[in-house]
Amino acid sequence: MPPTPQPLAPHEVQGFAALATRLAGNVGSVVLGKPDVVRLALTALFAQGHVLLEDVPGVGKTTLARAVAASVHGQWRRIQFTPDLLPSDVTGVTIFNQGTRGFEFHPGPVFANIVIADEINRASPKTQSALLEVMEERTVTVDGVRHPVPRPFLVVATQNPVEMDGTYRLPEAQLDRFLVKLSVGYPDEAVEVEVLRGATTRSPEALEPVTDTTTVGEMVRMAQRVHIADPLYTYAVRLAAATRDHPRVRVGVSPRGVIALTRAACAYALVDGRGYVLPEDLKALLGPVFAHRILLSADAQLHGGTALEVLDDVVRSVPVPLPAGQLSATGA
Repeated sequence: MPPTPQPLAPHEVQGFAALATRLAGNVGSVVLGKPDVVRLALTALFAQGHVLLEDVPGVGKTTLARAVAASVHGQWRRIQFTPDLLPSDVTGVTIFNQGTRGFEFHPGPVFANIVIADEINRASPKTQSALLEVMEERTVTVDGVRHPVPRPFLVVATQNPVEMDGTYRLPEAQLDRFLVKLSVGYPDEAVEVEVLRGATTRSPEALEPVTDTTTVGEMVRMAQRVHIADPLYTYAVRLAAATRDHPRVRVGVSPRGVIALTRAACAYALVDGRGYVLPEDLKALLGPVFAHRILLSADAQLHGGTALEVLDDVVRSVPVPLPAGQLSATGA
């Protein structure tokens, strides 16, 4: 069995939550009125996950991604995905050097701490798949040679709804690599007026870094030390199993999805100033972590069903663990 991680001291939890609050405030100064989306994006960063932002153009998807990158003093690169983008344009290429009479690897834009993959579903599936290895293993293999990317490593991808012209649906294997899938959504009236007031001065380029990559790496390691009680592991597994058995689901959540849920819950709890996970953390993350991993049956799609409706059924049907280790009668 792996060694039990050292429990977090109260001052570590408080320091983590304070820095996370500063990061959220910095990002929220340009992404107005979306505190929940900002918190989930930072949760993915601390959980060593990746973020997929899906929404209509013009609601601030790229602004959110750039604001997160600007708040962390590290390398970041932006890749504009287009139909003619090649896999080597993402990962890099090996070139013969006439001077040294040898081959040299020229890293692509994926070699950065934060990679913004803008409009990822406009590129062909072959180019999209160039991110599969690096998102999972943090390495890129070119001509049989493995090249590690910098740590921490976060991919923030944006995509337009697949119904729009010139888009390709992301394959399920790649969707499963994203820890969370978020939607920024339209702002309310007051926020939109505030956006207009500062449209010419408020931008991610104006943000000062709040922390650096070394500190973020320490925060990632702290999130791995958050305590999860054994009944909550069982609860997470039963939530995933319920999606697999649901009558309106063709493919339910994989074991990778369950791991993603518990990892995200640890970071989510720590951002909230707790060194332990509650059932409410798992339920709050169920939509962002599980929804994009569920494939509905043809009949459910025909009748306009959604993955979020399935997850509502799952939460109601799976009993919630009680402090004594017993299960409640309902998951509501």
